[in-house]
This record gives sequence, structure tokens and C-alpha cells, in this order.
Amino acid sequence: MKATKRKPGRPLGSSEPEPRRDELVLAAYRRIAESGFEGLRTRDVAADAGVNIATLHYYFPTKEALIRGVVGLAMGRFRSTFAQGGTPGDQLAAHFRGVRRLNRAEPELFAVMGELALRSARDASISAIFQETIDTWHAILRGLLRHAQREGNIRSELDPDTAASFVIATFSGVFMLPFAGGGRKRLEQTLSQLEAFLGV
Repeated sequence: MKATKRKPGRPLGSSEPEPRRDELVLAAYRRIAESGFEGLRTRDVAADAGVNIATLHYYFPTKEALIRGVVGLAMGRFRSTFAQGGTPGDQLAAHFRGVRRLNRAEPELFAVMGELALRSARDASISAIFQETIDTWHAILRGLLRHAQREGNIRSELDPDTAASFVIATFSGVFMLPFAGGGRKRLEQTLSQLEAFLGV
């Protein structure tokens, strides 16, 4: 039987379960959440996962591949907020509720995404990975907004492409850069105003 070629940095959720790989990604994710990119040392990640550095390099030949794995984990959590079924308007409302829930239950997720956002400004490789993430999120939102508009679930005069960018910019400001959010009350006011603007 022909062996399947391993793909370094393959996102979580693919059809090939690799528990050890996933443990390394989770260890790196936690390191970034707790100590930022300055705390992301591959030897520490390997130790946290209970493996040696050679095993880490088997799964992740480069640090960029490991970061890509972390992004895959984070995006999987965000994808969980897009409920299946219901109208596009229902799905948008579920996304807003889901992001609020994640913010309360998994603050480390937003710490990781915030680190990515800040680091991408001065690191071209991380910028490319982060931009892929934003582009994917934008495409999903744009599609939902377009369908919701066609079904009369949101305001008819909105441009779905611009509205998707507006949602991402707002979420990024209040969630990924928490010092700009102004506290829980201000955050809720901001999101409620965004929902009112969209007509969700």
C-alpha cells in the first residue's frame, strides 16, 4: 500500500487523525496565549507535549508550519460559531452569539488571534498566514450577508463585501485588541450597535 505523504502544518480537522501532532499544536497555542510570540520556543512546546524536539520537527519542519497549525486550531473554534441550518439571518445572529460565547469561555483564543494580528505587522510570514485567515472569514461572512440580503434578513442597501469588512474590523478591535474594547459594557454596546446597523 502506498504511504500517504504527510503535510507539514496541516490544519486540524482533516481526515487524518494525528493525536501527537494535535498535542503539539495545542501546546504552541497555549504558549502564545500565555506568553505571546516571545514565549513560543519549539523546545518548550515539545516538552509541554511530552516529546523530543526531533518529533516536533517531524510534524513541523519550520516554526511557520507550527504557527499555521495554531491558526488552524483557532479558526476551527471560530467556525464552530456558524450554525448549520436556519435562514442566513439566523446564521449571522448565531455567529454573533457564538463569538460572544467564545469571548467569555475561551479568552485565550482572542489572546492568540491578537498576538497574530500584532505580530503580522512586522513579520511577513505570519502576515501571510494571518491574511489567509482573514480572507477566509471575509468570504464566509460576505456569502452569508449576500444570502441574508436576498431573503430580506438584513438591510437591502448594504454592500455585502463592505459590510463583511466592517464586521471583521469591529470584531478585531473589540476582541483581538481588548485594551481598545473599553470593558464588557462597552463591548456589548458596540456589538448591539453593529447588529442594529446590519439589521440582524
